[in-house]
Amino acid sequence: MKLSKLLSLVTVASVATVGLGAADIKLSEDEMKKATQVYFDRCAGCHGMLRKGALGPSLEPEKSIAMGTEALKVIINDGTPGGMPGWGKSGELTPEETALMAKYIQIEAPQPPEKSMADMKASHKLLIPVKDRPTAPEAGAENWKDYFAVILRDVGQIAIVDGKTKKVVSVVPSGYATHITRTGASGRYMYVIGRDGKASMIDLWMKEPKNVAEFRPCNDARSIDTSKHKDYMDKYAVIGCYWPPSIVTVDADTLEPMKIVSTASYTYDENVYTREARVAAIIASHEKPEWVINVKETGQVWLYDYSNVMNPKITMVEAERFLHDGGWDLSKRYFMSAANARDVISVIDTQEGKLVKNIPSQGTKPHPGRGANVDHKKLGPVWITGHIGSNDIVAIGTDPVNHPKNAWKVVKKFQLPGEGGGNLFVKTHPNSKYIFADRPVNPDRKLQTQIYVIDKEKLEVVKTIPIPEKYLKSADPKVKARGPVHFEFNADGSEVWTSIWGNKLTASPILVFDSNTLELKSVIDDKRLITPTGKFNVTNTMTDTY
Repeated sequence: MKLSKLLSLVTVASVATVGLGAADIKLSEDEMKKATQVYFDRCAGCHGMLRKGALGPSLEPEKSIAMGTEALKVIINDGTPGGMPGWGKSGELTPEETALMAKYIQIEAPQPPEKSMADMKASHKLLIPVKDRPTAPEAGAENWKDYFAVILRDVGQIAIVDGKTKKVVSVVPSGYATHITRTGASGRYMYVIGRDGKASMIDLWMKEPKNVAEFRPCNDARSIDTSKHKDYMDKYAVIGCYWPPSIVTVDADTLEPMKIVSTASYTYDENVYTREARVAAIIASHEKPEWVINVKETGQVWLYDYSNVMNPKITMVEAERFLHDGGWDLSKRYFMSAANARDVISVIDTQEGKLVKNIPSQGTKPHPGRGANVDHKKLGPVWITGHIGSNDIVAIGTDPVNHPKNAWKVVKKFQLPGEGGGNLFVKTHPNSKYIFADRPVNPDRKLQTQIYVIDKEKLEVVKTIPIPEKYLKSADPKVKARGPVHFEFNADGSEVWTSIWGNKLTASPILVFDSNTLELKSVIDDKRLITPTGKFNVTNTMTDTY
């Protein structure tokens, strides 16, 4: 069961304790268990396990009580233009669940459990030993470097889709609400991390790819990556935990745990201790035996040297608080990281191990994913992000050598059409003349269900592609699928894929467009594609192309 350890700790005794936060609100043991699970599934990522806020605002009782149950129900049901999804309106929460959550966030949060190395090792499963795995791609797996790992969010599965044939070749169990997938440097294994902290690795050389190992070091997680330096290629993997806040290094062939490092620490600016110091984005250096790791609440970026894995050297770079997602610039020297609750992009020079600059993003709550890199003819190399809380898209110059006047500042800002934010991802490829942006958490149905096409040279929206209603189908006509979410290119960049973020009632398609003519080339409509969201192409993931 997801989060079973946490739920098992929510006892009648703890209900009596948490009920003290709001004297007129009482929840039964069963209600507490259900609300705790819903909060974990839908809310903790933005508001924190302890409800202290980050990307989303604090939901601590003193604030929630002041708002009142009825106002909270409206927000949970309808969402906000600032990026809060309308969980009720989209059908993900029933009216009863919406009312329950409005009450739940007015009482004290139950304390989540910790994990020891013994707990972690007990969860480890070596499903197929290394000696029993293929020594070369099996017949039928010839296209494995153009495979896509497609997250089936709400059913806890990964679909492996052949980028050449457009066929689903395998559906593999994973953790709940997988956040990302990453490949090793060679691309052979796809590493998966669920929001319930379950990690798994899929062998893509098998005719029917399947899990070869599983491991659950966290109760809540968002990030995983591997060692990409040439001397340590595919030797280690690293898992970043939201809870317990920690970094766990594992053997990349087996997921056997090797080292735990706690990230609970002091905030860089006020030197206030925080238990909740969650690990958000992780990227692997290609030049050093080093992981670049965001420690969200402390405002630090850790440069984690894994060359001595049991005695790691960690350089703590002070940046800005609430670091979330980000990616490499075009040179793969600079890490561009969104401190989204502070509306800042922090630039880390991984070669010199220091902060270059904290850049105001000129929008509300930047959320780049990895961002999009463009070698612009006039501006030079730029890195691009959108925002959840506003309709702003910004390009930041990243070349201090050849374009020093443009380096480390916003060199172009433009807007997506219409009001409000809702953008989660921007993506491009060197072989496409466009950048693609989504908007799945904008409350306006029209804005939510369009693809926004941005010309790389003009750096402005030149076309919107509405998604026909036939692709937004649902078994329940009252429940509408969200619009397109997340973009990924095939290996040669000739196609861009996006998925319809549906619900568990109905399978949803993946739409495949020509990345330059914008023609809809294919619709991958397989009954196994339930709530498809993120998509990760093997070649682009192993080379960090975005």
